[in-house]
Amino acid sequence: MTEADIRQLRTAGISQEKAQAQLDFLQNGVKPLVLDRPCTVGDGIVAIPAAELPILTKLHDEAAAQGRCMKFVPASGAASRMFTDWHNTLAKGVSQCPDFERAITNNLPKFAFFPDLKRTLAGRGQDVETLLKQGNLQHILDFILSARGLNYGQLPKALLSFHNCKEGNRTALEEHLVEAALYTADAQGNCRIHFTVSEGHHRQTMHFVEKICKTHEDRLCITLQVEFSTQSASSQTMAMEGEKLSRDAAGRLMLRPGGHGALLENLGALKESDIIFIKNIDNVTHDKAKADLVLYKKALGGYFISLQEESFRHLRNLSAPTITLQEIGAARRFCENKLSAVFSTTFTELPLAQQRERLAERLHRPLRVCGMVRNEGEPGGGPFWVAEGRECSLQIVERHQIDVCDSAQSALWAASTHFNPVDIVCGMRDYQGKQFDLAAFVDQAAFSLTEKNEKGRQLKVLEYPGLWNGSMSRWNTVFVEVPNATFCPVKMIDDLLKPEHQLQ
Repeated sequence: MTEADIRQLRTAGISQEKAQAQLDFLQNGVKPLVLDRPCTVGDGIVAIPAAELPILTKLHDEAAAQGRCMKFVPASGAASRMFTDWHNTLAKGVSQCPDFERAITNNLPKFAFFPDLKRTLAGRGQDVETLLKQGNLQHILDFILSARGLNYGQLPKALLSFHNCKEGNRTALEEHLVEAALYTADAQGNCRIHFTVSEGHHRQTMHFVEKICKTHEDRLCITLQVEFSTQSASSQTMAMEGEKLSRDAAGRLMLRPGGHGALLENLGALKESDIIFIKNIDNVTHDKAKADLVLYKKALGGYFISLQEESFRHLRNLSAPTITLQEIGAARRFCENKLSAVFSTTFTELPLAQQRERLAERLHRPLRVCGMVRNEGEPGGGPFWVAEGRECSLQIVERHQIDVCDSAQSALWAASTHFNPVDIVCGMRDYQGKQFDLAAFVDQAAFSLTEKNEKGRQLKVLEYPGLWNGSMSRWNTVFVEVPNATFCPVKMIDDLLKPEHQLQ
């Protein structure tokens, strides 16, 4: 790095120490995680009996009424990847993929944005039905994707119309507002929700919320308290191109967003509520399928509260001037049976003071309860027991975190029964009501390196430990099985044609 590079990094808030750590990862790679075994129901994953759902729901509702709940939605993702096939069709020209183009033509009226498309084209003196009959799909796709029309190729997913509803269209962002009203509202009807957005779409997203908020508040009889934040410039990372650092045309370092792990700072800054529901922007469902979703959101919330209360009770006992062997034993059994903690076989031989210290350290961590769905082939991470020396811990693991060239590790990966839908309930405060320093619980070695092609340039890209991976590696983690009906992601545009996203 040159002096100019160091000045550029310092201006962005990246210290020379952090920059050197990034260089070390870029040059030397990242040590892979070692899988011990996949988590399964009864071995790392809890299945909640149906009889317990009302009890857990009641626990959640009581906490929500007290204003303890908030929703956190990473929403900075652009929609461009959703339209990859449409962009390719547009680039290839008419009749290059006739079957695919025919499918687009037939399905276009089923998309929630079709009325907007129709109205926008009409404003230019054009009729969408006529264009479809004429087979002028190129013009229509260009109008959907480019700034000439809806500009969907450049908008964030949050602002895309996902669903047709009786009262009109709803964007992905609006569906999250509606969801928040169903399980985060306090006794006064206040619903707190926080979106992380990209710097480039911050103002546009804020204006959109200002425009639509009152409509939803009146319909749902609530008050929406919506907050926004962007990733800090100091969370950007360098990239490499071949053996050199990537640079722009002016010779400056090419700094890139540090991935969703950089959002840990945004999460840790939330002060309003102590129970946070985390969910991705593209995982929403139509009103007709929200009943199961809300039931299990509340069940996860109630399960979290029950674990937190018991954890806090043990911590208070452990911090008292005196403690009995029975209380030590109860705290250990809770850690082992409810938090899947693994202690050495010689733990009971330690002096009482050391047992107390180790149990207190294990309990005095942020807690998260993560919903897990049955694996049906979706790309993404899953729940595993990860080897850490002679012990194991529960972790959400992405494929790029393991050594895929190791046949044994690949076999363990393939044997996974469950998938991570990013359906998390977590706590921000300790048993004394103090905010946790979340940075203290990050696995700093869990950066990820991936290869990306950016405008013809092959880059080695560095990202921070993932928000629900390395950034929460040292949290107390509990996995709970939830129905697959609660997971309705929209990764590609055709996903919006699935029944859970259609009005009828």
